[in-house]
Amino acid sequence: MRGSPVPANDVAAPLKWWQDAIFYQIYPRSFADGNGDGVGDLRGVAEKLGYLELLGIDALWLSPVMRSPMADHGYDVSDPRDIDPLFGSLAAMDALLVAAHERGMKVTMDLVPNHTSDQHPWFVEALNSAPGSPERARYIFRDGRGDHGELPPNNWPSVFGGPAWHRVTEADGSPGQWYLHLFAPEQPDLNWENPEVFEDLEKTLRFWLDRGVDGFRIDVAHGMVKPSDLPDMDVSEVQLLVNRDGDPRFNNPGVHAIHRRIRTVMDEYPEAMTVGELWVESNDAFAEYLRPDELHLGFNFRLVKTAFDAVEIREAIEESINAVDLVGGTPTWTLSNHDVEREVTRYADGVGPGAGLERAKAMILVELALPGTSFVYNGAELGLPNVDLPDEVLQDPTWERSGHTERGRDGCRVPLPWEGNRPPFGFSTNPRTWLPIPPEWADRTAEGQLENVHSTLSLYREAIEMRKTRPEFSGRGVEWYGAPEGCLAFRRSEGHAVCALNTTDTPVGFPPGELLLCSAPLQDGKLAPNAAAWLIPD
Repeated sequence: MRGSPVPANDVAAPLKWWQDAIFYQIYPRSFADGNGDGVGDLRGVAEKLGYLELLGIDALWLSPVMRSPMADHGYDVSDPRDIDPLFGSLAAMDALLVAAHERGMKVTMDLVPNHTSDQHPWFVEALNSAPGSPERARYIFRDGRGDHGELPPNNWPSVFGGPAWHRVTEADGSPGQWYLHLFAPEQPDLNWENPEVFEDLEKTLRFWLDRGVDGFRIDVAHGMVKPSDLPDMDVSEVQLLVNRDGDPRFNNPGVHAIHRRIRTVMDEYPEAMTVGELWVESNDAFAEYLRPDELHLGFNFRLVKTAFDAVEIREAIEESINAVDLVGGTPTWTLSNHDVEREVTRYADGVGPGAGLERAKAMILVELALPGTSFVYNGAELGLPNVDLPDEVLQDPTWERSGHTERGRDGCRVPLPWEGNRPPFGFSTNPRTWLPIPPEWADRTAEGQLENVHSTLSLYREAIEMRKTRPEFSGRGVEWYGAPEGCLAFRRSEGHAVCALNTTDTPVGFPPGELLLCSAPLQDGKLAPNAAAWLIPD
């Protein structure tokens, strides 16, 4: 791995806290249970703040904890300005904010503006009101097609499977209009052409910001606006839980006006931030969301979708940086979240679980060596794989909506193992957890890994500490080295810390320099297969 670096653009400017932070995504149901009901909650999060501080986390991202009937585990919100009793109370949220801030950690929340729960008071009013009423105008109701309105207004499928339309029964008992739900029927889409919708969202933003919340992750940030004519779409290549550029359900131009209005509110709270969930492919489309008057950050999923292949990984990194450079934005990086297969399992395809774990450890060094903002999904630091759960415990709505053909996302949402040698591993005092924890996770507990200097958790801790304290990890760009086939090497543009990755099945030599950290032991002084290393060049 020798050669001259190829420079990339570098932008020197003072950083906001969120531009180089390490966020830790907490899926609250699965993080820690503080009251013994088998489901994680805010008390459990507060009790584990010491662990997160030890890990070196800068900010928490809480998946939804707002009041919800839990048809989609919190992404169906019935009251966006309250905490669901399953997770605690407003007092518990306030206490968590204080405790986290005392430890120097920020707290961000999920915001779900595309839809509400079907139990939200607005939707209950809509169902009890006549077609064409102001109550129905808050949502997307349409008459059906066909002689008697018996067909959906268009052919759009739900992201979770089945049609994206549900027909209601009117007050007189007759079959009535249809409403749009891009996700589950219990999640009716809001009509963002109605001014009441933003007025209510602004109340929600201010409610949480005034309580001390430091920002929001905006769910389906590329959604919300639909084309006025609701055209049919090509459904020949539609996949569940996936959308592509050109899909009329998403990324319609009017969505940017909504983000500009959100940003106007956020600018009144200059230390707060937004990060949008953006499933868009092209660099130009991605960059539009990060213009100075829109989102602060956009979730970049390129590494999530990239195989363990040096060429593909380099391309994903370059494209990610190029996209934000179009508007002077900040790159973001992640390897997993609550909606995708965990990286340990993803990288094990064709090579087995042991190699999957080694590759995941290598890739976290790649991620943390890159400039910008990093996101870690809870349990990734423990090297947790997806769990192949029995059919009878699956809870993701995708399972039912797909007619039991898509198993959904439960496998990456299994509760975390904290301590001990048998389930529930300290996650709860209740042996019946909301999803079962596999007994083979006895060697993956946080307690056991803290005591093992060679564990995945120890690697995360050491890498995060180095990234924060070593001046070599500075610079807004990366510079690429020439590397053998199947390998890559880059350095930070100012501090010149080097990251080298070997995706081959044979050891390779390093660029010259002082070795700082390696994801696996060296083999005869060389970088092992499926491994990455950090070093300071000579």
